[in-house]
Amino acid sequence: MLPGASMTIPRLVSSARHGAVFGFAGWSGSGKTTLVEKIIAHLSSQGLDVATIKHAHHKIEADHAGKDSYRHRQAGSNQVLISSAKRSAHFIEHKPNTEPDLADLLAQLVPANLVLVEGFKSYPIEKIEIHRPSIGKPRIYLEDGLITAVASDSPIADCPLPFFDLDDIIGISAFIMAQTKIKQVG
Repeated sequence: MLPGASMTIPRLVSSARHGAVFGFAGWSGSGKTTLVEKIIAHLSSQGLDVATIKHAHHKIEADHAGKDSYRHRQAGSNQVLISSAKRSAHFIEHKPNTEPDLADLLAQLVPANLVLVEGFKSYPIEKIEIHRPSIGKPRIYLEDGLITAVASDSPIADCPLPFFDLDDIIGISAFIMAQTKIKQVG
C-alpha cells in the first residue's frame, strides 16, 4: 500500500518514556548500520540524547567465555547486569520463541530524546527505507505505509516519497527531527 492510502495504521512514534522513536528499514546489506551510525554521530554531536535498538536475526554473544557475566549466564542466571563507572550491560536470556517486541525493548531503555530503531521493519513505527537497487530486493515502501522517506545510493525515478542520497547525513537528520517534532538541543 502506498503512503497516504486510506488505512488506519497504529503508530508507535513517541512514548511517555522517550521523546520520539524513529526507525530504519531495509534488506540485509543495504547499509542500514552504516547510515544509522552516521546519523547517531551527527545528532549526538548536536547535543541530542540518542538511544538505539538494533534487531538481529542471529544469536548474540556480547560477552565471552571466561568473563564473569558469561559465567553467571552459563550457571543459569536468566538476567545478568554488569556495571562499572563507565558502562552497564544487561543480559537477558529469552525462553525459546519469546523474542520481546519493540514496545518491551523501549520500556527497558533509560529515557532518551530520540530512540533510533534499526530493523524491526514490520513494527508500526515511522521509518526511512534504505534501498540499494544493486541488492535486487523489492522496495519495502510499496507495502509499508509508515515508511516516510527513502535513502539510496541510486535515484529511484518513480518514488513518491522524500528521497535522500545515503551520504546526505545532514538532510536525513533534519528530516528525522522534523518528522518526530524534536527540537534541536545544541
